[in-house]
Amino acid sequence: MKDLLFLAHRAPFPPDRGDKIRSYHVLRHLARDWRVHLCAFAEQAAEEELPPELRAELASHHIVRRTKPMPVAGVQALVTDKPVSLTAFAHPGMTRAVADIRARHPIAATYIFSGQMAQYRGAEPTIMDMVDVDSAKFASLAQTAGPGMRSVLKREARLLGRYERYVAQSVAATLFVSEAEAALFRSGGGRGHVLAVENGIDAAHYDPAIVDPGEYDGPLIVFTGQMDYRPNIDAVTRFAEHILPLVRKACPAARFAIVGRAPTPAVRRLASDAVLVTGEVPDTRIWLARAAVCVAPLDLARGIQNKLLEAMAMARPIVASVAAAEGIDHGGTIAVAGDDPGFADHVIAALNGPVDNGAARARVLARYDWAARLAPLDRLLGKIAS
Repeated sequence: MKDLLFLAHRAPFPPDRGDKIRSYHVLRHLARDWRVHLCAFAEQAAEEELPPELRAELASHHIVRRTKPMPVAGVQALVTDKPVSLTAFAHPGMTRAVADIRARHPIAATYIFSGQMAQYRGAEPTIMDMVDVDSAKFASLAQTAGPGMRSVLKREARLLGRYERYVAQSVAATLFVSEAEAALFRSGGGRGHVLAVENGIDAAHYDPAIVDPGEYDGPLIVFTGQMDYRPNIDAVTRFAEHILPLVRKACPAARFAIVGRAPTPAVRRLASDAVLVTGEVPDTRIWLARAAVCVAPLDLARGIQNKLLEAMAMARPIVASVAAAEGIDHGGTIAVAGDDPGFADHVIAALNGPVDNGAARARVLARYDWAARLAPLDRLLGKIAS
């Protein structure tokens, strides 16, 4: 086995949010054929201790606690004319950890997960997994931000976009989570070997046949996600304030469940007789199993939405915005809606229709198995590290 350095901006465990789901499965996939050395940042104490399955599979690991306050990162970014996305993840402890691994092991290739970690790349052949075009996300956020934040977000989009393009030309390959994201990067001037490696889904885990939904008051409309993430906050606010009232005119008993950790005060204020805010739950599959319909009314969505793959695997009826559904080869098993009335009509139809969406699960099984989705990595690494 050859040695591979894996750099991640967040510890790739537990796999309980979009980016960590991808990094966790990529890491374990690569560990089958490589001696993998992991260097990653932890944002909380629970992420500093590796789970047993990863400890057994990795050759070594260095988890560095990231504690730099964002105001400090912002000042450093202004002084150095760099994007905040880079200065926030510039850490002497990570620099030392990466240097130590390179000094101790003959690293044949490096896999970098997320652009923030590209500042730690070395001379060895490197795969840069951007996942999404982050600069485009900041540009989109700037369009609806207030005057003060708009200039900050536009600056971040401009500087980060320049950095993304620079990195793509200095590595062996740059990956994105969907062909739509790869095409967006190319259209913005991105060069080099740019390709899509899609996310998968652990369909054996997300299997409605093994999940007991327990007792609950229904019918439930369910949204899952990290609830301190701005696009998710905007999505559930839009649904609760503009779409749910339309739905409840036709289905008065319908309730909206917002399922996910770290709900902000703005999200908690949505709670009512018709809206349930759960906070962190031990197993989102239970709430998916309870759902009469799962919704994803996101105005800003990058790449492939794992929440939709999970709902598809659980055979739930699904209604999603155009932005959320983009990038998923759902074969018509997701109802795609534009405006709020159209979204409400699709939800009402789902509430009045069958609760099983077996075609969605069949689509996931045929299209989104992790081993098949990640197979291109084996061929790519075989070429660049030979």
